[in-house]
Amino acid sequence: MKLRRCAILLIEPREKLSFDLDSLLNGGDGLDARIELLALAPHLDAEMLVSAAEVAMLNSLTAAPWHDFEALSARHGSELLRSLLAKGLLIGDDDAHAAVRERDERLRAANWHTHSAVSHYFGRWRGITSGEDAINAGLCTMSELFERLGPPPPHVLDRVPAAERIALPASEATPLDEILARRATCRNYDPAALVDKSTFSHLMRRIFGAQAAYEIHADNVVIKRTSPSGGGLHPTEAYLLIQRVEGIAPGLYHYHPIDHALEPLPAPAAGDLKALARIMVAAQKYYIDVPVMIVLVSRFPRTFWKYRNHTKAYRATILDAGHLSQTLYISATEFGLGAFITAAINEADIEQAFGLDPLRESPLAVCGFGVRGAECETFEFDPNRKVWPDGVPAPA
Repeated sequence: MKLRRCAILLIEPREKLSFDLDSLLNGGDGLDARIELLALAPHLDAEMLVSAAEVAMLNSLTAAPWHDFEALSARHGSELLRSLLAKGLLIGDDDAHAAVRERDERLRAANWHTHSAVSHYFGRWRGITSGEDAINAGLCTMSELFERLGPPPPHVLDRVPAAERIALPASEATPLDEILARRATCRNYDPAALVDKSTFSHLMRRIFGAQAAYEIHADNVVIKRTSPSGGGLHPTEAYLLIQRVEGIAPGLYHYHPIDHALEPLPAPAAGDLKALARIMVAAQKYYIDVPVMIVLVSRFPRTFWKYRNHTKAYRATILDAGHLSQTLYISATEFGLGAFITAAINEADIEQAFGLDPLRESPLAVCGFGVRGAECETFEFDPNRKVWPDGVPAPA
């Protein structure tokens, strides 16, 4: 058998605190602080506890060429090698290690930068209910946060005294200014209202559709969208959970930007669709009833093909999702609909629901739009009363 180190690996020395009675009895603080070494390898499902000897072994092996197991065993002994193989940090070329090897090879092929891969993969959530947890912990409103955490950093940055600032002239508002003035995150959706099919179609084409497709040469086509994208590569795919759109069956879909069409995907039953929506947005209850929920999924190899192992490549994919979400906000506002975006999502659960490979494609955010409810039951930030002329309930 031959083996090599996995493609991407970071070792984190993490402090672990535990109660120490002897320390307390001898006048200490009663705490025992120990350092654990954790291996962070994105091709694995979890962090791996490793020993200093295992770290030294990993540090002595390269990730590119294959090494002969017997030759390494003769120098280092087989026990460490077999332990690291069992943990998936060493990759074997035999059938017994095929599954781990295949995941490692997919990660290599995607051209991730090491720090970005670790940050993204280990920052993904599964089964988190942050919306409910914040309420239960009393850390939901700005007043609660202020009381528990103290004052936040200043709301604006002053770099010079007020007298030194150069005042800019006033300007007349344009129709776009009026739309932007009404742009506000919607937390109150009509649980019964449908989105008109023609409106839905218009918004999908404007926000996610290809305005043009240009073939530079064979197997190299670039598309034009209404939002910018790093390198003009547009890696962001729109995956939809539709609950209420006129003439479209509730379910899961992928949007095809060139054909301007929905591709139906396997979906749970109607009752389970709302449960999935809840899981997707980490139990933020005010988003669960949105008629159209859109997962912004980045196909990382699309961007990393050009920016290979690049320190800024992952940042470009995040910016891509941000550009699209603002276009969605403006467009939904123009059509009199409410919109939202959230990064508090359960990426791993979404990947499972839509059949995504997290080593190559993964959600960065969830957004959506729909008809606002008649009453503002949940606070929305609308200080200029453009959306709710009669005002909104004050945040508790």
